[in-house]
Amino acid sequence: MENQAVQNILTQTMCEIDGSTCNCSTETSFCKEPRCYKVLTQTEMTSISSILCLAGPLTFLENFLVLLVIANSKSLRQRPSYLFIGSLALADIFASCFFTVIFLEFHLSDGSDGPNIFLFKLGGVTMAFTGSVGSLLLTAIDRYLCIHRISDYKTLLTRDRAVKSIVGLWTVTVLISFLPLMGWRYRTNGTCSRLFPFIDPIYLASWASLLLVVLFLILVAYALIIWRAHKHETTVKVPHLRQTAVGGHTRMRMDIHLARTFVMIIVILTGCWLPVLSFMIVDVSMKLTTAQQRAFAFCSALCLVNSAVNPLLYALRCRELRMEFLGLLQCVFGQLGCKCCFTHVLSPEGERKDELATVTNDELTPQAAYPNSVSQETNLTQTNRFY
Repeated sequence: MENQAVQNILTQTMCEIDGSTCNCSTETSFCKEPRCYKVLTQTEMTSISSILCLAGPLTFLENFLVLLVIANSKSLRQRPSYLFIGSLALADIFASCFFTVIFLEFHLSDGSDGPNIFLFKLGGVTMAFTGSVGSLLLTAIDRYLCIHRISDYKTLLTRDRAVKSIVGLWTVTVLISFLPLMGWRYRTNGTCSRLFPFIDPIYLASWASLLLVVLFLILVAYALIIWRAHKHETTVKVPHLRQTAVGGHTRMRMDIHLARTFVMIIVILTGCWLPVLSFMIVDVSMKLTTAQQRAFAFCSALCLVNSAVNPLLYALRCRELRMEFLGLLQCVFGQLGCKCCFTHVLSPEGERKDELATVTNDELTPQAAYPNSVSQETNLTQTNRFY
């Protein structure tokens, strides 16, 4: 097995690109030559290009629509949860643009960028994915506070605090993402990453470890939410929650419904992120083979797939956002004047005001104002509808 690994590394001693050769036999020459990292075969490149060309535009469209709906709705813009979802959508838009274009450019183009240009591009990709996972953590914390701090949720998580947390998240994200460009990169007398040129493997492992910690915190937050819902279901008898007749069917228990939803979220998160993060951490302790480098390239595409799935899990599952989205579609495809979705109200001065003719759904989301008198039962019901 070890001989096979050595043989796989030695197969990269000479790489032929456009009639020219680049020496990849030594550690120094390998680290300084980006063309040594272009290990995908033509068939593999065609396959992964098809995935990215499909997932990239789809991810951009989904998240752009989410941002558009939130920006178009004054009520959604005032609620912390939707601000966090907007931050997530923005990060995934960056991911759909930066990762797709830079990945394809790197593997398909014959030339190679210098260190600063390459690290600037890679920093954009790192920023997008770090912002995406960080926004997922903010969303998980918000939903945890909604369940565990019922009475003071509104005062604890205000819009101003949500905005400050988002600004803080993106500030830290930009700083971490562009550390290699600012100097934390491969040194001549040190080892380099086999996954990215000009990158110090210690930085790569540190970033991967940070994301693993964030994913663990998300897992803990959702587990506590499920535990609280289960505790509520087993200690409080709420007949209308357990046996509400809808079309003759008995309604599913809230804790079971939340558990299924969160299990789906966790499976997607871990399935998309654990493989690529594992490669980054292993890259510190061993020299990856060509086959492992190719596997990493495919696993990295899963991160973009996660960005494509995020709007379906976190945005479109919110009933109020769906209703705002449907109202916006009616306005876009409706008749001139948007009579299909607007009610024209005349002010005392005779000026016409256009207001959405939909029922206010503050009671459907955990972002509604919860006074101290709101019971745990009501709040859990709202959270169940939110998911």
